[in-house]
Amino acid sequence: MGSYAALEAEPSSGTLGLMSQRKTWEKLLSAERLGAGKAPGTPERTAFQQDYDRIVFTSAFRRMKDKTQVFPLSKSDYVRTRLTHSLEVSCVGRSLGAIVGREIIARHGLKNVESGDFGAIVAAACLAHDIGNPPFGHAGEDAIREWFRQSEVLNRHPLTPAQRADFERYEGNAQGFRIVTRLQNPANPGLQLTSAVLATFTKYPRPSFLDQELDGKSGKKFGFFQQDAAAFQQVARSTGLIERIPGTAWRRHPLAFLVEVADDTCYLIVDLEDAAKLGFVPYGDAECLLADLAGDKVSGGRLERLHDPKERLEYLRAKAIGHLLESSATVFLENEAAILSGQFDDELLARSPVSIPLQAVLKLAKETIYTARPALEIETAGFEVLGALLELFCNAVEAGAGHGRLTTRERMLLQLLPAQFMGHGGEPNPDPYIRLLQVADFVAGMTDSYAVDMYRKLKGYALPG
Repeated sequence: MGSYAALEAEPSSGTLGLMSQRKTWEKLLSAERLGAGKAPGTPERTAFQQDYDRIVFTSAFRRMKDKTQVFPLSKSDYVRTRLTHSLEVSCVGRSLGAIVGREIIARHGLKNVESGDFGAIVAAACLAHDIGNPPFGHAGEDAIREWFRQSEVLNRHPLTPAQRADFERYEGNAQGFRIVTRLQNPANPGLQLTSAVLATFTKYPRPSFLDQELDGKSGKKFGFFQQDAAAFQQVARSTGLIERIPGTAWRRHPLAFLVEVADDTCYLIVDLEDAAKLGFVPYGDAECLLADLAGDKVSGGRLERLHDPKERLEYLRAKAIGHLLESSATVFLENEAAILSGQFDDELLARSPVSIPLQAVLKLAKETIYTARPALEIETAGFEVLGALLELFCNAVEAGAGHGRLTTRERMLLQLLPAQFMGHGGEPNPDPYIRLLQVADFVAGMTDSYAVDMYRKLKGYALPG
């Protein structure tokens, strides 16, 4: 097994070791753009800041405004969507990256790099972290997996075990990598983000199928589909990621641990705040849990001067987030050597003093928030919606590719499928793996409302106009 820190032998004095780690970090911060060479950038607008802007202006990012966070299709104008969640995560990630970056630069004497560069890399990766999520949240991922497992469509073709696993273990993280490297601006292809941002974005740097499963947090899911494996290999080479299985699976980019912290911090703390404001959790319970997370950050009597329950929650939420950032930054810096050697593969928050109060929040979330009746009702309906859409369009492209007689309705469905999800000449792709993957791209890219609307129209429950 390789290690980030093993680029050079380290003498007992540690001098060369520091030099090795400096070179390692310089490679990890690669500004080389996937498919476009080194990013130019300027001091006023670095390559990593450009990445952030490129993500903001994509249609995939905008569509997250109507994608489930916790409470699907909520009528409340307060509750967060995937879009607002991603913006909040990026803010937290920027702060956390800058805190860690300042110390890393001081430790290793990094030249021509600022703490803000660390923050910009983490912020851009955080901004895109949910961009591949299908409609109806994680229930949407389950719906896509279940449909492919139960359908006979995969059995019609001699797919490899790895190709089958892409569908049967369908993963929004892999879809996100696919969106930013291929589907957005397909002529480029993709957004041509920097390798540092793409590697930081990929929390699970492995494919869907391996001969034996990997241990550690980063091995529990997968981060890219078979069609996109070569793109990730290029990202891994550019940033010098450690190989776990040569050319197939890697250790995480160190900054990916910070993306995980930012995401976990926001979804746990913010989901608790949302649930209280919607009445699923008593304000008093939410306040106690947030106060435990905030710890000694709550001081000066400010909380006692606040009487509105919403204002009290907002104050405690801010303090809790600040405490979690400091705790996770400390854990990262204390374990930097283990992270660089690939020996650390755990959640930073799980190693921090806040892990116990966090477990209390997670327990409440599982028992109360994520099982709230409105969420369960609409997520369950999502299985019907996504399953029906996959059935209709997969059958249409299969018939269009010569696997069955093409009916008039299937011909119409093919006309409804956008050209970017078809093969050359507007015909279904002749490769069955690509053909089915393109249908999954189409369905997964829908917003909650668009998926429901299309389902109702194609099923005849509603007519256009």
